[in-house]
Amino acid sequence: MNEEAQAFEQATYRKVAWRLMPLLLICYIVAYLDRVNVGFAKLQMMQELGFSDVIYGLGAGIFFIGYFIFEVPSNIILHKIGARVWIGRIMITWGILSAAMMYVSTPTSFYVMRFLLGVAEAGFFPGIILYLTYWYPSQRRGHMTTVFMTGIPMAGVIGGPLSGAIMKMCDGLHGWAGWQWMFLLEGVPSILLGLAVIAMLDDRIADAKWLTEEERALLIERISEEEAQKEDAPVLKVLGSGRVWWMASIYFTFVMGIYGISFWLPTIIKATGIADALQVGTLSAIPYAVAVAVMLAVAKRADAQQERRWHVAIPAVLGAIGLLLSVAWAKDTTLALAALTLATAGIMTTLPLFWSLPTAFLAGTGAAAGIAMINSLGNLAGFMSPYLVGWLKEATASTDTGMYMLASCLVLGAILTLLVPPQMVNK
Repeated sequence: MNEEAQAFEQATYRKVAWRLMPLLLICYIVAYLDRVNVGFAKLQMMQELGFSDVIYGLGAGIFFIGYFIFEVPSNIILHKIGARVWIGRIMITWGILSAAMMYVSTPTSFYVMRFLLGVAEAGFFPGIILYLTYWYPSQRRGHMTTVFMTGIPMAGVIGGPLSGAIMKMCDGLHGWAGWQWMFLLEGVPSILLGLAVIAMLDDRIADAKWLTEEERALLIERISEEEAQKEDAPVLKVLGSGRVWWMASIYFTFVMGIYGISFWLPTIIKATGIADALQVGTLSAIPYAVAVAVMLAVAKRADAQQERRWHVAIPAVLGAIGLLLSVAWAKDTTLALAALTLATAGIMTTLPLFWSLPTAFLAGTGAAAGIAMINSLGNLAGFMSPYLVGWLKEATASTDTGMYMLASCLVLGAILTLLVPPQMVNK
């Protein structure tokens, strides 16, 4: 390829990135904030409603049961009818339910609302992962997936101080507690973004009127070249594939780590001696801010070297070390925060690069089903992780054992990743 052709291709993909990624990133930031803001609500609502750590852990995790049940059918529907309408529908539904979390008053209502929130959100994340395969070949997709998934730490950067501020400043306003105002005010943006997705997102390259004929032809050619090397297997064959189950096992271990951090980070920081909700929220933003920079740097390096396994495994091990150090330094806020920053950056970096593994061999409807199944099975860890940490905390009167358990999961995930044949995923 001559220099002029290379420059044209680079400019075309830049154009696509600036058109798609800001909207998708903002959507994921809001989605993730709505998913994990219960971790900040916990600082007030547990005492007000009389919830134990076990009740909180079960309610936080039960989200993923609804998520698990509806994930695969949701992604297949998206593949059939298009991302624009289906992603928009998902966001509007979960925004309404997230805001309705303000009416939780009993353990039963807490469980029901969290379950329904999981049902509403099912299909969003794997839908976007699938959607990116429509636009980007594998050698570019790792970086774009990482850009999208920086929404997780960015939700922490924005959500920590925002949630803390709302809970502190709005507490008692019009007779509502701060945590109720937080659920209401953080749910509304999801509804508005859902409408924006319906208005702005294009389902496929061929639908993008903002591209020239030459740009569309180039993008379609690049995707066609990659798809020709994959097998568009029947859904049932994909769901029974040993490779898909192996990927789900790896993802499960990493999700154990991420939701251990997401749901318990405010609690761990508070346990170091920080009582003020706003200060806890502000400090919790630091690990996420560092994670954004690390994620982007490692993803860029992985794409440049076209290597995936070690770029997933090493951050997972570093995340485990961070969790262990957070236990050793639990009494010192500064050292504990440094350890949690290492843990968060390591765990966050594994997630987007992991998705370079299954999307290297899945295609078509099989990809829709396979990606959804990997994500749904992996996200069962989102149920187990907060529940087990809560149970262990109540049983031992400490979060230490829970952090040991999460660190072990991350090391196991690193080992399983390195056992994947490199020729299967390094493309």
